[in-house]
Amino acid sequence: MTSATPDGAHAPLSLTARPELTGGRRIGVLLSHGFTGSPLAMRPWGEHLGALGYGVAVPRLPGHGTTWQDLNQHRFDDFHGEIARVFDQLCLDHDAVVVGGLSMGGSLALRIAADHPERVAGVMVVNPAVATKRLDVKLLPVLKHLVPSFPAIAGDIKKPGVSEGAYDRTPLKAIHSFMQAWSPLIADLPQVTSPLVYFRSPDDHVVDDTSMPIILDRVGSTDVTEVTLAESYHVATLDNDAPMIFERSAEFIARVTG
Repeated sequence: MTSATPDGAHAPLSLTARPELTGGRRIGVLLSHGFTGSPLAMRPWGEHLGALGYGVAVPRLPGHGTTWQDLNQHRFDDFHGEIARVFDQLCLDHDAVVVGGLSMGGSLALRIAADHPERVAGVMVVNPAVATKRLDVKLLPVLKHLVPSFPAIAGDIKKPGVSEGAYDRTPLKAIHSFMQAWSPLIADLPQVTSPLVYFRSPDDHVVDDTSMPIILDRVGSTDVTEVTLAESYHVATLDNDAPMIFERSAEFIARVTG
């Protein structure tokens, strides 16, 4: 985590729905940040949607916004458990719920959509990960017991002067648990039947080009929109194309919950 980022910036975001702005219905939106990141990367997106009247929840996943050593004590089940808890609460408080996320957050959104297709009105993913070309991943089952972390690929943002405040190390036990969740998620992608909008940065130095075809080929959704983020790197929610993500996602939410 960059020392220049104050702890408050990593706090969860919760905004109350204003149904008078959304046709009289209470619409909830769950947004999840990525691995080693925090709600900081999702806050501008969440605030944009909140200003339109949507009830927004951006939880802080366990082990995030603290230290990478803390994160290494947590596993994917912990991240999924927190997202599922917030999703359940949003469903209780709103007439319809849309889920979305960045990187691992996008994978978590797909996991929720696969588990609860009848309760998810729409799915919005930004550079999600379910696979990788990196060969060193095959060594993780052994490496994670020998070294606690690797240098991180954090701050992959094209726009100058912008920081996501992520950790500068990648904790290996935690990242391996995330990668172990990929195969079950891929197997369950046909259960994702909600409308899907897929935001993809062609120039992404964290998630390579193997995930997108797997997801788009396997999801059960028949309503799929692809949006290319030509001027952004991995953390596109804070990058040059962020306004496009905000606008296109707002249009998407209005359409799938109308």
